[in-house]
Amino acid sequence: MRRILLGLGVAGLAMAAFTGNPARVSAAAAPQAAADAATLKMYNDKVVPIFQANCYRCHGGVNHRGGLTFDTKAGMEKGGHGGKVIVPGHPEDSVLVKLIRHEGPKDDPKDMPPNKPKISDADIATVEQWVKAGAIMPEDAPKP
Repeated sequence: MRRILLGLGVAGLAMAAFTGNPARVSAAAAPQAAADAATLKMYNDKVVPIFQANCYRCHGGVNHRGGLTFDTKAGMEKGGHGGKVIVPGHPEDSVLVKLIRHEGPKDDPKDMPPNKPKISDADIATVEQWVKAGAIMPEDAPKP
């Protein structure tokens, strides 16, 4: 019996040594969680109004022009008929950013929003900042 208890004690110490300190893991995750929360707040407070004013008419509700919907996280991650439109962390590689800057691909020069003036530089910068921060959004985006 003593051997079993001793063996369990040694095994427990070994597991504790190999798994690390849970408090240290939580402390390391805290800054990322705070950054994600700030990005989600930016999305809700700043990005959604930009999308509602400029994008939802064609890419929200029942309208999914080009196969793209802004209504859900899955829709944004999937992209449209041409593929992904957002590369989280990389606005320079995100088609969405290029299109709202009116710097779209040469084979698809349709600037966004179509038939409307280019959105403001401040709004473009907000979308770029959101994409650079990871393009974090809730599973279901606010409806238009």
